[in-house]
Amino acid sequence: MRRRLCLSFLRNSPNYCRKLSTKVVPHDPSKIRNMALVAHIDSGKTTLTESILLQSSYLSTSGSVDTGSTITDFLPAERERGITIQSASIPVKWKDWTFNLIDTPGHADFGMEVESASRVIDGAVVLIDSVEGVEAQTKGVWKQLDRYGVPTRMMFLNKQDRPGASFRSSLRSLLNNRLHPHPMVLTLPIASFEPQDYLHAEPGIQGLVDLVKWELWRWDQDGNSTCYPLPTDAKALEALKFLPSNHPIIPHLAPARTQLLENLSMFSEDLMETLLTLPSEPSSYLGVHHSDIIPHLRKKTFENKILPVVCGSAIKHIGTSLAMDYVGELFASPVDVLHDPAKNAPLRMLAWKVSWDQKRGWMTYVRIYSGKLTRQSAVLNATRNQKEKVSKLLLMYASDPVEVDELPFGAVGVVLGLKFTRTGDTLVSPGAPPSSRTVMQDIIPPKAVISASVIPHSHSDLEPVQNALESLSRTDPSVRYDLQEGQILVHGLGALHLEIVEGRLRDEFHANFELGKRRVSYREALGPNYDPPHFERPFISKDDRADIAGSSVTVALDIRPLQEGEEGSPLWDGNLVLDKSGIPISSPESSSTANPELLIASGIATTLSSSPHSSLPMSHLHIQIREWSIPSPLSLLTGASAIVMRNRLRKAGMGPLMEPYFLFKVSVTEDTLGKVVKDLTEHGAELQELGDGISDGADEVGGYSEEGNYIPPDILSPSSSNLNSAGRSPELKRIVHALAPLSQMLDYNSRLRALSGGHGQFNMLSAGFRVVTEPRKMEILREIGRA
Repeated sequence: MRRRLCLSFLRNSPNYCRKLSTKVVPHDPSKIRNMALVAHIDSGKTTLTESILLQSSYLSTSGSVDTGSTITDFLPAERERGITIQSASIPVKWKDWTFNLIDTPGHADFGMEVESASRVIDGAVVLIDSVEGVEAQTKGVWKQLDRYGVPTRMMFLNKQDRPGASFRSSLRSLLNNRLHPHPMVLTLPIASFEPQDYLHAEPGIQGLVDLVKWELWRWDQDGNSTCYPLPTDAKALEALKFLPSNHPIIPHLAPARTQLLENLSMFSEDLMETLLTLPSEPSSYLGVHHSDIIPHLRKKTFENKILPVVCGSAIKHIGTSLAMDYVGELFASPVDVLHDPAKNAPLRMLAWKVSWDQKRGWMTYVRIYSGKLTRQSAVLNATRNQKEKVSKLLLMYASDPVEVDELPFGAVGVVLGLKFTRTGDTLVSPGAPPSSRTVMQDIIPPKAVISASVIPHSHSDLEPVQNALESLSRTDPSVRYDLQEGQILVHGLGALHLEIVEGRLRDEFHANFELGKRRVSYREALGPNYDPPHFERPFISKDDRADIAGSSVTVALDIRPLQEGEEGSPLWDGNLVLDKSGIPISSPESSSTANPELLIASGIATTLSSSPHSSLPMSHLHIQIREWSIPSPLSLLTGASAIVMRNRLRKAGMGPLMEPYFLFKVSVTEDTLGKVVKDLTEHGAELQELGDGISDGADEVGGYSEEGNYIPPDILSPSSSNLNSAGRSPELKRIVHALAPLSQMLDYNSRLRALSGGHGQFNMLSAGFRVVTEPRKMEILREIGRA
C-alpha cells in the first residue's frame, strides 16, 4: 500500500490548499533555503530525501529505493529501475526554516536535471559514499555547481554503516580530487558504543559527535536518538556515563574540537581574537559556545573559504537531523544572494524546469527572484518577448500538488497555463522597467552523444511522432531531434537516456513508432582551407554576400578552428561565437530582441547544426561577426548569414571528424579482472588506473594539501582498516578506470554481464570529443552513408 503523507503536516503548512485557508501567513525569505541533494549515482540522495521527510514529520514511515516506494521517485520507470530519472521538488518545514528541497539524479545520462536545479538553488548537499569516496560524477556535479555559482555547499559522508566505509579516506579524497582546499569536519562518527567492536573491525554507525555544539548523539536499534551534552573539562571526558572510559574515540574528542576552532580562526580575525583571550589549557576550547562559532562558520561557508563536512547513514536516519540543522544555519537564503531589495520590487522569475501532465497540461517550475507572482496574472517572457497568462499556482510535494494564491520572493513553485515558456526563460511583470527585463543566466543543456532513428508505424503516425518529440524536447532540453535525409533522428546523453526517451514517447505521449539502431553522435571540425581573417585581406568580398529574396545582403564573418586553451560554449555545441566587439554571444534561442547580431547568430546556429560535407554537427569553431548590411526586412540577415556560413564551410573543405569518449569505472571481482581488461583494450579503451576499490584518490596529481586540515584517524572507521589489511581473494572487488570511445561500448552492459558472471558493475562519464584517425574517419563516413 502506498504510504500517505502526514495530513497534519499539510494542514499546518502555510501553503496548504486555498480551500482550507486563505489566511495570509507572514513570509520571511531569510528563513527559506533553496537547496538540492547532488551526488554520483547510488550515493544515497533519494534515501536521504526520504530520511529528511521522515524526520520532519512529512512522512509517517520512510520508503525504500529498492522497493520503489519513495516519495520523490514516483515515475514508473524510476520505481522499476531503482534510480532517479528526473529532479523532484518538495517544500519541507524544518524547525523555523522552509527547505525547498530538490532531489536530483546521479546518473550522467540525466545531467540536464542537475543542470537546471543547480541554476536556481543557493545551497547544495553533496553526498559521498564513504566506501567509494569522490567518484567521477561527484566531480561532474561539482563543476555544475561551480558553473552556476552556487554559493554554499556541504558534504555529507553517507553510508558510514557499510563494510569498508572510511571517514578518513573520504575526507582525503575531497582534497586529492581538488573539490575544496579546506574541508571543515563538523561531526565525527561513532561506529559502536562497545569498544570491542573496534577491535573486531565491525562495520556500523551508532552515534555522532557534534563538534560545534559539543554534543554526543546516540541512536538505538529502533532509530530513536538521545542527545548528551559533552563536558567542558577535558578530564571529565574520561568519565562519561554514556560512553565507556576505554572507548577509542575519547582521546580524539578534545583535539578534534580544538583543531576545528583553530582552523576556522585562520579565516576569521574576530574568532582568532576570542580564542586568544582564553587561558592556555587543554579544556579552554571546549567551553566555547556554539552560538559564538556558527556565525563565523556561516560567513566563511558563504565566502567559500571552508567546506562543512558532516556524516551519517541515511538509510538508518543517522545524522539526518544534524545535517538539516547545519543546512538551516549555514546555507544562504534568497536575501543573501543578489536580488532587488525594494519592498515593491517588480516580479522577476526564472523557469528552471518544464513538465507535461495529461490532466494539468504544461507545468512550469519557477523560482521567484524578486516581487511576487499571483494566480490569474499576466507575465512577460523576456527571453522570447511573449506575453503569457498564469492560470494556477502550485506547490509540488513531489507528485502531489497543493494550490496556492501566490508565490512570494524566494519561493519555488509551479505555474500552470504558460504556453511558450521553456527551461531557462526569464519572466517579468509586463509593466517592469527595461532594467528589470534583462535576461538572467541561461541553463546549459549537455551535449548529445548518441542518437537513434525514430520510425513511425505509418504515414498517419508521422505528425503525432513529431509533435511528441517536440513536446518531449520541451520537457527535457537535452533531447534533440532533427530530420536527416528524410529520417527522424533523436539525440540523447547516453543509451539509458534513449531508453527512457523511448518509454516516455510511448507512455506519456502515446506515439506509435519503432526506435532504430543506436548510433553515436559524431562531430566535424573546420576544414583546412578556411579563409584568413578579414584584417589580412580585402574587408568585404563576394564570399561575404548572399542573394536572398531579391536582395544582396552582406554578412562578414571570421571563421577559424579553436586554438589550444580556447574553450567552446556548451550552448553552441563546443563552438565559440563572438559579436563585433569580441564578446561571446549566448544561444540565439535565449535572445530577447531581434537585433542584427542575434539574427546573424541564429543563421550561424542553423548552419552549424549540419555540415555541408557530412551532415554532422560542426564543433570546435571560432566565429566572429565582423560586419553586416541592413536589409529590409531585417530578418533577412538570418537567411543570409546561413548562406554565407555554409558557402565558407564548403570552401574550407571537410574537416577532421570527432567522436565522443567516456570515462568508465568498472567494478569486478579479482577472478574476472583479466577478461574484463582484455575486452576493454580490444575495444579501443585506454586503461587509466587499476585499484582495489578502497581508494582515497591519493594517486591523483595535484591534490590539495592536508596541511592545515583536520584528518581524523583510521580508528574512527574500524571496518576500513580490516578491509585494507585483508588478503587478496577471488571475491575482492577490483576497480578498472578506462577511457573508451562510446561507439565501442554501446553494448557494454551485456558484455560485462557475460564476462563477470553477472557480478560486474560500471558507470560512465562523458570525457568530451576526440579527433579520430583517418582510417576511423572513413569507417564513420561509411557508417553514416557519406563515404
